[in-house]
Amino acid sequence: MSTPSTAITPPPPGKPLQGAPAATNRPMSAEERRVIFASSLGTVFEWYDFYLYGSLAAIIAVHFFSGVNPTAGFIFALLAFAAGFAVRPFGALVFGRLGDLVGRKYTFLITILIMGLSTFLVGVLPSYSSIGIAAPIILIVLRLLQGLALGGEYGGAATYVAEHAPQNRRGFYTSWIQTTATMGLFLSLLLILGIRSALGEEAFVDWGWRIPFLISAVLLVISVWIRMRLNESPAFKKMKAEGTQSKAPIKESFGQWRNLKIVILALIGLTAGQAVVWYTGQFYALFFLTKTLGIEANTANIMIALALLLGTPFFIVFGALSDKIGRKPIIMAGCLIAALCYFPVFKGITHFANPALEQAQATAPVTIVADPATCSFQFNPVGTSSFTSSCDVLKAFMAGNSVNYSNEAAPPGTVAYARIGNDQFVSFEGTGMNKAEFTARSTELKQQLTEAIRSHGYPAKADPSQINYVMVVLLLTFLVILVTMVYGPIAAMLVEMFPTRIRYTSMSLPYHIGNGWFGGFLPPVAFAIVAATGNIYDGLWYPIAIAAMSLIIGTLFVKETRHNDINA
Repeated sequence: MSTPSTAITPPPPGKPLQGAPAATNRPMSAEERRVIFASSLGTVFEWYDFYLYGSLAAIIAVHFFSGVNPTAGFIFALLAFAAGFAVRPFGALVFGRLGDLVGRKYTFLITILIMGLSTFLVGVLPSYSSIGIAAPIILIVLRLLQGLALGGEYGGAATYVAEHAPQNRRGFYTSWIQTTATMGLFLSLLLILGIRSALGEEAFVDWGWRIPFLISAVLLVISVWIRMRLNESPAFKKMKAEGTQSKAPIKESFGQWRNLKIVILALIGLTAGQAVVWYTGQFYALFFLTKTLGIEANTANIMIALALLLGTPFFIVFGALSDKIGRKPIIMAGCLIAALCYFPVFKGITHFANPALEQAQATAPVTIVADPATCSFQFNPVGTSSFTSSCDVLKAFMAGNSVNYSNEAAPPGTVAYARIGNDQFVSFEGTGMNKAEFTARSTELKQQLTEAIRSHGYPAKADPSQINYVMVVLLLTFLVILVTMVYGPIAAMLVEMFPTRIRYTSMSLPYHIGNGWFGGFLPPVAFAIVAATGNIYDGLWYPIAIAAMSLIIGTLFVKETRHNDINA
């Protein structure tokens, strides 16, 4: 969407916009290729660094949080979560302001140095057993630095590439940046799988997990060397020469309604929907395969990696297509298709990946009878809250074991129980119990419930011999293609929505709130919905609702941007 200050009239056919690079179909120049390669490569490495922590979180927790008391553990877990998601918008503000004041090139040079060094230091950081409480504290600081750096990297890379691109090829040029998050995830999964297989599980858990972090030092050196050879973007140099830089980018971006309203529309009409489609297709799909369907982690990672490999070229396809038909139609179509197709696609994944679970859900219904007042909405993003009522204990077990169930209200004060076939299993009220007593009662109940659901056909995990690998990979690839539809054109669109003087700041914040908060909260919100409703697919209502919101608001209020003059 264009602001009044940047609104333009599309030029007559064949005539370029004033001040913009010529709109030609010429091949990329050597400088443009270097810009795209350097920006993309550096951003791949930053996403690679960022994903390593998530992929290895369980192992890292063993080394750094093993001796922390529950109160300190809560604080550290909260900070670790914040570093991954909540801190990113603050990085967008800090580095966005810097990028609009001193330049794009030097700002995202700083972000990659911070990210790369923080990641390398995680690889050499002594564990809790060596330096005690200092280990988790330092780890959290490094994670906060990573989150801040990632918050500044994307806006800089997207802005830098777009400001080098010809007028009619910005979607194509910036789509290379859009491949970086997927390629970073792919690279991290590939290295982890390779090192894990080469060393064996015991050695990998003991010390081999550090290797992917240490490798980032090599990637950092390459990225910095390439970026040092780049020039500042033409649009920024022109603005600086004319003396039209903003003296207060943050105040101008968010303190003036004409710009703030565009930031808000960019968030709720574009990036929020883009984020949930992206996180559903790449992260929630992996969570669904491993946690819901019980597929072995390495197998699930390989299938996701194959889907990413097949789907990634479509970032470029849709980026280039957006230069011809517009950014908005492709992004809105991606949100629409996602909202319509998520339920059948995920049910299809269950059918082809764990048919025994599908059969059990159809033939062995379960009912939880409980006082509704005792049932919590189990939203637990940092993994530290306790849900101890008789209802919560039963629902957490069922959701964790992918058992569909219906809810039946009981009179106030009733201790919740589960009906499985003709049998009833009474829960217990854990509120007020000490940890040892709660653990003992919970273990006893879980054993009874596990025996019951297994006898009714609910499998402990997916049977590898029953998995239709080809169909699962095809469905996962479809999800990735939806990601490419919403994500491929969005960098160009966000760049085109704001004037040069506040572009870095203005586009970075809605992008990182959308992806860091709307997207980042997806797994815990989805699990809480599943636990509340009793249906393993109901967690999909969260991305569907957000995608539908962006579809409606984006369609009604966000304007097409591909003809905007980004040199204004």
